[in-house]
Amino acid sequence: MLYTKDEVIEYVRSEDVKFVRLAFVDALGNQKNISVLAGEIERAFDAGISFDGSAIEGFSTVNKSDLFLRPNPSTLSVLPWRPSHGKVVRMFCDIENPDKTPYAACPRYILECAVKEAKKNGITVNIGTEFEFYLFKTDENGVRTTEPYDRARYMDIAPLDKCENIRREICLSLEHMGIVPETSHHEEGPGQNEIDFRFSDALCAADDAVTFASVVRTIAAQNGLFADFSPKPLENESGNGMHINVSVKNLMGENVAYEHFMAGIMEHLAEITAFTNPVEDSYKRLGIMKAPSVVGWSHYDRTQCIRIPAATGEYERFEIRNADASSNPYIIYALLIYAGLDGINRSLALPEEYSVGKMQSSFKKLPASLEEARKISKESDFVKSHLPENILKAYKII
Repeated sequence: MLYTKDEVIEYVRSEDVKFVRLAFVDALGNQKNISVLAGEIERAFDAGISFDGSAIEGFSTVNKSDLFLRPNPSTLSVLPWRPSHGKVVRMFCDIENPDKTPYAACPRYILECAVKEAKKNGITVNIGTEFEFYLFKTDENGVRTTEPYDRARYMDIAPLDKCENIRREICLSLEHMGIVPETSHHEEGPGQNEIDFRFSDALCAADDAVTFASVVRTIAAQNGLFADFSPKPLENESGNGMHINVSVKNLMGENVAYEHFMAGIMEHLAEITAFTNPVEDSYKRLGIMKAPSVVGWSHYDRTQCIRIPAATGEYERFEIRNADASSNPYIIYALLIYAGLDGINRSLALPEEYSVGKMQSSFKKLPASLEEARKISKESDFVKSHLPENILKAYKII
């Protein structure tokens, strides 16, 4: 449900809300928040709540540190693991400068700008994300061990699949927060899970991605487990991907031809790999066990960067398979939108489809290391034109 400011204030007053968490993410996608007492909610809406931007990765410098959080009422959700009496609610925030102008390095604002640019071009980009994560046992001090929670494999069921009840609790918590997962199952690795989401507009999808990671980690910890979203938690097992399903619609909500949009993404994919795969371990996953290493596309082959699933009607889409959950969803969704728009505006044609028997050496390759990815991004006018200097510095692009 999308709330207005007045509805949020009334909800807080009438539903025994005691604390309001004002949430945002840093440049790298780590969720942060400030908690305020319920009585401060009107001030938060009207004047914003100040914080030290210089203490946040990729934000302000110490000589220009004052920033303000202004909650977005449409993102209100109740935290279901907090007490039912004296509720705690959370809203994502817009970040503003002291003069109330948008803070340019706010990842959510970067995506908002991309969404607006798409609308100027007469399209809406919808995104549905598939998340993979491992569950590990913890020791007597609650510290993560290297022992997976179970030894089940792809789509196994209980009793082999010990993660089943954890996934159920995660999905029910998300549903309570107004986020409805589409499917969930055990993945290929021991203790590895996948939960997938139905498509939504890009901004909502990014908000949900950040919420999802927080919910999974919280539920895992409450069950004495550690949730690991890193790209390669176990050396000889499947890595964790973050598969991004993209559909392109006109402003009437109807599917439109996506070939140019997809071609634009393929044109710029190597340039933005430092953001879709931003840590050293990202490159231990790529090229192994169905994770892609070349910039190819296919209707069937899951080893390619882009796959077109067998779906029709409203479910018609293409799936980007190289990204992982160490990325910041606001930034990578924005870059994917801008890349797709570039493909439309330049009428880029799709390269030849990959098929078994074709030489992979004839296709463009993804960077093989984080160092190479950063080098390609440093040379990219596309990247520099769409991301502010503070973000580029945080990713060591400049």
